[in-house]
Amino acid sequence: MSHPLLDELAAYQDDLIRIRRDIHAHPETSFEETRTAAIVAEKLRGWGIAVTEGVGRTGVVGTLKGSRPGNRAVGLRADMDALNILEQTGLPHASTIPGKMHACGHDGHTTMLLGAARYLAEKPDFAGQVHFIFQPAEEGGGGASRMVDDGLFERFPCDAVYGMHNGPGLPAGHFRLRPGPMMAAVDFFTVTFRGTGGHGGSTPHLATDTTIAQAHFVLALQNVIGRNISAFDPAVISLGSIHGGSAASPNVIPAEIVIRGTVRTFSDEVRALVERRMRELAQAHAAAQGCTAEVSYEGLCQALVNHPDQTATATRVAASLVGADKVEGNAPPITGGEDFSDMLRARPGAFIFIGNGVQPDGSHHPVHTPLYDFNDDIIPLGAAYWVSLVRAELATG
Repeated sequence: MSHPLLDELAAYQDDLIRIRRDIHAHPETSFEETRTAAIVAEKLRGWGIAVTEGVGRTGVVGTLKGSRPGNRAVGLRADMDALNILEQTGLPHASTIPGKMHACGHDGHTTMLLGAARYLAEKPDFAGQVHFIFQPAEEGGGGASRMVDDGLFERFPCDAVYGMHNGPGLPAGHFRLRPGPMMAAVDFFTVTFRGTGGHGGSTPHLATDTTIAQAHFVLALQNVIGRNISAFDPAVISLGSIHGGSAASPNVIPAEIVIRGTVRTFSDEVRALVERRMRELAQAHAAAQGCTAEVSYEGLCQALVNHPDQTATATRVAASLVGADKVEGNAPPITGGEDFSDMLRARPGAFIFIGNGVQPDGSHHPVHTPLYDFNDDIIPLGAAYWVSLVRAELATG
């Protein structure tokens, strides 16, 4: 893979790798990214970019004006936070914070955007403004909505906004995206069944039995997918936890059972339908057994929906770097979540995956696992994508 821009950005690679590995060694989870944010702000200022800190609590926005006049502006977003996972890579730059690691590549996302910021600061041959958006708390903390609520797009107006994530298992030098719904809305739920409980051996007939209520509810819940939702609307309902009673007392009917799980959907209508049916089914099956049910339904992030015009631009830009045969422009949607969706609800834009590579035997370590590490070899390509996107969006005033 050869491209003049990649050759230019390769000159930064050693410096960028040092930044990436330093951030990796010092992971900070949601809204704790003070050290990472300080590094970002220091680098941006050192390159002559105007910096605003504390956006959405620990977010950073760098603003750069092009050398040519223009009224358009584009936002480029990278996430900064790590995860509560114990790293097991054994790498020299492994996490120094027990129980926390960059297991999703946000250290690499931050570094790629910094590389683009440095290049554009040195060669600002574009018309308009670029806002480099460094977001906190993507991993379930609602960092995107926090920045939007803090006036992100009022303070830093953007005609379009773009995001990027690495994709383990996707070969290095490849990109993947799609127009329309690309990633799922993510919801968590907790359903608590309460009854009298009782002696399961001598007087079960005197108990209101939470185990029967939850059993019927669990089975009925899966029917929501096949009988309430069209086969053409993808949705997932999964249970991750069922707790009740004590293993030391198998002859006792528990007075309380708590079920927890997750829901993934791609439209607001289906998302609302699942929540409504879950509440109805919980109450109905609890009442049938003389029990009560309490449902807590927590929305983590909305479905990520790419806008058609910006998706076309992102596809064209990626293809200009690696060739059209290495850009999957109509990839299948995935049921993972990404809170960049909140920014795409506020402004038109697109989200893309950049290949993080595979091992020679075809294997890879997925994100959110203790052995994952970001691939430093793709840093120049990621930075080149950002630079090329700015040139495409801000070619004229």
